[in-house]
Amino acid sequence: MDVKDIEAVSAICCASFSHSIADTLSEEGKETFANIAANNAFLGRMKGDNLMLVSENDKKIEGIIELKEGRHIAMLFISPDRQKKGIGKNLLSSALKHAKVDTVTVSASLSSIPAYEKYGFECKGEAKESAGLVYQPMEIKLNGAKQTTK
Repeated sequence: MDVKDIEAVSAICCASFSHSIADTLSEEGKETFANIAANNAFLGRMKGDNLMLVSENDKKIEGIIELKEGRHIAMLFISPDRQKKGIGKNLLSSALKHAKVDTVTVSASLSSIPAYEKYGFECKGEAKESAGLVYQPMEIKLNGAKQTTK
């Protein structure tokens, strides 16, 4: 992901969030997400130890994944009109190749749990809430070798 991609990436995250998740959350959760997906927030995280990969089709960005510190999937969003086409699977597979640990975690939105389970993640503990965002802690064990998704 390049700095020039931030606006498109932020728009995809917000569109996908609105399409799949926003209706299940409080106003606080919606505001929290808007702050996380804002252009300046992405720019700040790009300067840290976060790997951000995008998927493009005909030079148009259609998906984003963010791997925080090589250990945690912080964002995985696909444009609503491009979902269920293998884009998330490909982004996840690419990001996991850069993992710095044997167990990668994600705080999955409740609606995304089936997708993460399909990718090989398992639920760990009960669903939680933070700043209005409701999520299910999940993890995938890479067994020392970088695992490809199912």
